[in-house]
Amino acid sequence: MAPKAIEMVEVGPRDGLQNEKQQIATADKLRLIERALGFGARRIEVTSFVNPKAVPQMADAEEVCAGLPERDDVTYIGLVLNRRGADRALATGRIDQLGAVAVASDAFAMANQGQTSLQSVEVAREIVAAARAAGKTGQATIGAAFGCPFSGEVSEDLVLAMAEAIAAADPVEVALADTIGVADPAHVSRLVGRVVEAIAPIPVRVHFHNTRGTGLANVWAAVQAGAAVVDAALGGLGGCPFAPGAAGNVATEDVTYMLERAGVSTGLDLAAMVEANHWLGGVMDRTLPSMVSRAPLFPGQLAQPRT
Repeated sequence: MAPKAIEMVEVGPRDGLQNEKQQIATADKLRLIERALGFGARRIEVTSFVNPKAVPQMADAEEVCAGLPERDDVTYIGLVLNRRGADRALATGRIDQLGAVAVASDAFAMANQGQTSLQSVEVAREIVAAARAAGKTGQATIGAAFGCPFSGEVSEDLVLAMAEAIAAADPVEVALADTIGVADPAHVSRLVGRVVEAIAPIPVRVHFHNTRGTGLANVWAAVQAGAAVVDAALGGLGGCPFAPGAAGNVATEDVTYMLERAGVSTGLDLAAMVEANHWLGGVMDRTLPSMVSRAPLFPGQLAQPRT
């Protein structure tokens, strides 16, 4: 059964842009964040603190943070892969929450962050602890939870054990990420349900890519299985530089439309989101992948903006 409400995390400024070859100006990244605030986003993944040689699009992390609007009602999230990144993020004074990443396969963990899967879990736990010690919050995402681009299938029991180990560090939530978009709704329902039960009362967040067109179906399956938080990126942009063939995130507009039509509140303003999509398409000089922004607005089911 679907819940009455779901929390949304807007990941467009980080995951949506990180794989773009066209360098996006810092000013446009800040405008994107302002647009996200305008359509009601209250948790925004604003940047990542990673090696700029590996991910050039995120080389301006400190500059983005310096320009963030002062808001007491918003959680700004910075993605970090190691303690050095965590220290950089905390030093800005603007990041409210550190997002750590553990990876459910050794092959992808080595490609993504130069660690084994087990090492990535320990580092994620350390990052959550560092956030708490600094008076901030921390969360962790298990990448490639539904499949690895190099080694294929991933053990559900391994993902469950990773989630339990991370939950012991007391993060605000643990996320399951379909980094390369191979999940199907049955797999999602089963794995999310197992993790929800294992780590309760810590919430489960989900992060889906729409590589093979199953993203929205997977979101719905996850929500029905007990996921409390959903990541999405405006326009459906995104991809991982270290995962061959990884395509865009589920689009915030498409997820919002689906959930609101089904009676699940997101607290987001769909009309303002479509306007933001068209603006971002102009910045990117192309039509973005999301579907709802290409269709006429359906007048009966638009979410109301937050005040």
